[in-house]
Amino acid sequence: MISLKRKSIAIVVAIGLATSFTSAASAATKTITCYKGTTVKKVTAAKPKCPAGYTTTKPVAAKAGAGAVAFNATYKGNMAIVWSDTSVQAPTITATGTGSNMGLTSMTGKGSSAPQAQCNPFQGSGVLSGGGNTLNVEFASSSEACADSDAAPANVAINGSATITGGTGKYAGAKGTLKATGSFAIKSTTAGSKESSALTITLVGNVTTK
Repeated sequence: MISLKRKSIAIVVAIGLATSFTSAASAATKTITCYKGTTVKKVTAAKPKCPAGYTTTKPVAAKAGAGAVAFNATYKGNMAIVWSDTSVQAPTITATGTGSNMGLTSMTGKGSSAPQAQCNPFQGSGVLSGGGNTLNVEFASSSEACADSDAAPANVAINGSATITGGTGKYAGAKGTLKATGSFAIKSTTAGSKESSALTITLVGNVTTK
């Protein structure tokens, strides 16, 4: 029969060996962190490797405040109209906006055209402002104003696009294109005549900020 003393020694030796093996196993493994987009995995092994498509380099977070912002606003106000023998000028445009206008509740601008038919291209530019910030827009050369009659009085529909050419404040360096639709009315086309017409214009698109 094995003595109690010898049995105790055997147990101590066994525990010591088990502890040694456990320590050796722990020392032989390590854990790494792997990234794939927003997915994070931890891999533990003697020689850990990230799964296919994963990397140990943590992705850099996108700069806060950057990206495209949806814009969908309608501006209503007045447009001064001045006719000459060969053109029509809109030297002053002022309007107030509602909708998803990024806080840009006011619009000022100007425009001109050289009418030859019921539908004519026009040139125009404007500034949307509010909260100490501004956004500059310029109408594309393909933009048109089409009258519903070949003689005044007539209603005129606006259809085109406006390119964002920068701004100030938090919209400094902004870019994008806005689809433009709107309307106004004319009472006369006589050279030298002047009038003020109610204007409505809706701008829809994305504004890319820095």
